[in-house]
This record gives sequence, structure tokens and C-alpha cells, in this order.
Amino acid sequence: MKTLVSRNPATGAEIQSYPAHSEREVARRLEAAARAQAAWARRPVAERAALLKAVAAVLRPEARAHAVMMALEMGKPVRQGRAEVEKCAASCEFYARQSEAWLAPEPVSSEAGRSYVCFEPLGVVLGIMPWNFPFWQVFRAAVPALAAGNALVFKHASNVTGCALAIEAAFRRAGFPEGLVSTLLIESKAARRLIGHPVIRGVTLTGSTEAGRSVAAAAGKALKKAVLELGGSDAYLVLKDADTAQAAKICGAARLVNSGQSCIAAKRFIAHTSVAAEFTAHLVREMAGQRVGNPLEETTEIGPLARPDLRDELHNQVERSVAAGAKLVLGGEVPAAAGGAFYPATVLAGVRPGMAAFDEETFGPVAAIIEVETEEEAIRLANQSSFGLGAAVFTRDAARGEEIAARRLEAGCCFVNEMVRSDPRFPFGGVKASGFGRELSHFGLREFVNVKTVWVK
Repeated sequence: MKTLVSRNPATGAEIQSYPAHSEREVARRLEAAARAQAAWARRPVAERAALLKAVAAVLRPEARAHAVMMALEMGKPVRQGRAEVEKCAASCEFYARQSEAWLAPEPVSSEAGRSYVCFEPLGVVLGIMPWNFPFWQVFRAAVPALAAGNALVFKHASNVTGCALAIEAAFRRAGFPEGLVSTLLIESKAARRLIGHPVIRGVTLTGSTEAGRSVAAAAGKALKKAVLELGGSDAYLVLKDADTAQAAKICGAARLVNSGQSCIAAKRFIAHTSVAAEFTAHLVREMAGQRVGNPLEETTEIGPLARPDLRDELHNQVERSVAAGAKLVLGGEVPAAAGGAFYPATVLAGVRPGMAAFDEETFGPVAAIIEVETEEEAIRLANQSSFGLGAAVFTRDAARGEEIAARRLEAGCCFVNEMVRSDPRFPFGGVKASGFGRELSHFGLREFVNVKTVWVK
């Protein structure tokens, strides 16, 4: 029997192995999800909302335990893990408040006696989830789908199986029907094959662009609805009138969120030549001041990368960028101490298109600084990427920053004088190779519904 293994990226030690689900068990779980969803869809939205609030009440007392599990399985600093659990709980409460209004029928004026648009759940949604935010990624997809009346079966990343099982257990303890939220302990290829299963009515993926293409192809072949949240190479523009110290503080935090392992982490810093040196000096101080260490310690701000192969891939990107002419200003060396997938906060200056640090997504604590002569060049280089997830602009002229963010940058989320982040009040997703569809807000709530016209004479 195949097993899924969780390893501690800080030490390399095996934490636990889990037997993979057999084909029979997967089939049983899909059938259970379909039965549970049929009953769940008939329940009033207010009842669904009450159970979402109950999930929040289950999560909060166990935040420390869940954070420890994240730290052990994928290296997230425990303080950040607790914040992640709190974000999940707050999202449950947010949708509990908003779902009735957002799912209410919308009347349409017509020659009919009565006409309106209503929103009905599609059925069972398959979620294929990544390891970098083991709780939030699942909740970000699950909560809107469940509020709308769907079921969710999800295949989590194999290295965070403990987190996956904890999430399933939290929904059950909150009173959700058995089978409505179910984790599948299977490999990625097996999950993609499930897209064509008749029980599955839609699929949501957070992952790499390569994985997104594979899932999109399978969903298209099966004519299933898909939402894809893929990679990113977010550009942060530092204009010539920016407060460089404040910008660097925000940019440093944005680059190092989750030890740099985030699709919406800041990755490319495009600074006007008149402030580039000053900004670089501030950014180096910000990043150098963050403590790298054991993710179980409260003072740790940068933990290990999730796996040694990911650390090695990141270091290769740094080395190729330096070989192509980038200047190593900070970090850039694999720690000599044995064990663990640690990588230091790293800053590369003089980065240009054609270098790995510009062209590829760097998934770790590596900042790429690009110097430009004009604002137009900054915008052009920000958009000169296959990705389009997030972007930010730093300037003392907020109106000018808003114009650039709203009209000039090719990204799904654009912020002015602040770091890009997901928030249940706003739609989240990207364009180009960063995927399609939206999570969160009422847009995310309505992704997996049948938008139905009703016309009564």
C-alpha cells in the first residue's frame, strides 16, 4: 500500500506516514459527499451560516496546536501559523454574516409576472490544495463553496497530511454532516483523474502554472467549471517620490511572508534610479534583521523552506541570476550546518529581464531589485511577466498611485502603499499565467453555483 510521508523541513526527520486511500475508499468518500451535498443544498442558508460560525469556535481554541502542526510539516513560523488559523476563523464568520444576502434571488424587471435570477449549488467540488498555507488555502476555497450549498472533497499536498486531517476533523466537530468536507489521501495524478468523475461538478486548484494547465485541460475535456489560482511574480513599484524607508519596511515584510513561500509575496522590486540605492539599503536592513531559526520558536520570523529540493531550486535561481550579471547584496549562500532546508534572506540588485530572478517565480526569501529611469519603464517591466497575480505601487501621490494600480498594471490585485494580501471582503485571483476565476467576496461565493433565470407568467 502506498503511503504519504510528512517530514520536518527543519531537521529532515520523518514525522509520520499515512496509508493512502484505496480506490474503493475514494469511491466511498465521493458517494458520501454526493449524499451529504444533496441534503445540505436543501438546508436554509441561515443554517449553513450557523455551522460556519461553529467552525470558527472550534478553530480558535486549537490555534496553537494547528500552528505547531504547520511548523512541523512545512516549516511555517508558529506565530504566523496562529495568525493563519485566526484568518480561517474570521473568514467563516464573515461568510456566515454575508451569505444570505449574497445568495438571495435577484429580481429582474420584465414583462413576466415574476422574474428573477437565483443561485443554486453545483454539487461536489474537488479542491487540489498546496502546502504553503495549509489551512488558509483550504478554507479560502471551502468556506464560499460550502456556504453556497456545495460539498468539498480535497486532495491536500502530501507533506501536510496532518493538517489536512485536522481540517476535516474541525468541520466534523463543528457539526457539519459526515462526508460534506472530506480529504482524499491520494497522489496528485490520481486527483486530476477524478476531475472527470460524474460526482465531481467543479474543481478548484491552487498551485503551479504547470499544474494549472493540466487541471484546466482535464476540466475542459470533462466540461467542468474550474477556478485556478496559480503562481505569481508580483512587482512592487517604488516611484521617485516614494518614502523609501516606509516602502522598504512594507516590501521586506511582503517578500518574507511565509518565509517567502507565497504566490502573492513581493518578488520583483522596480525602483526609480533616483531612489534605488536608498531603497536597497533600507530593504537590506529590513531583511537582514529578520531572525532565521526553528519555526517552533516564537521569535522566529523565517523558517526553513518546505522541502530541501525547493531550497536547492531557489539557490539555483540565485546562482543563475548572479552568473547573468545580478549583484548579490545580501545572503545567497546555503547554510553550512547539516540538516534542514534553511535559506537566508537574500537581495539581488541589478536584476534585468532574461535573468531567473526576473523571469521565474522565486519561491523563497529572495528579493530582486530592478532599477529604472522612468515611470513608464517601471510599468512596462512590471507587466513584462507571464504572471499577473498581484502588484503594488509606492508613492507620496496617492492619486497617481491609484491611476497606475487601477489602469496600468496587469494583475488581479493591485495595492497602493501597502502589501498585497488576500481578504474575504475582496475577490482574489489573477490573470495571464496566474490563472482564472476568483476566490473570496461574493464573486468567489458565486463561482460554483448555477446562475439560474426564473421567468413566471
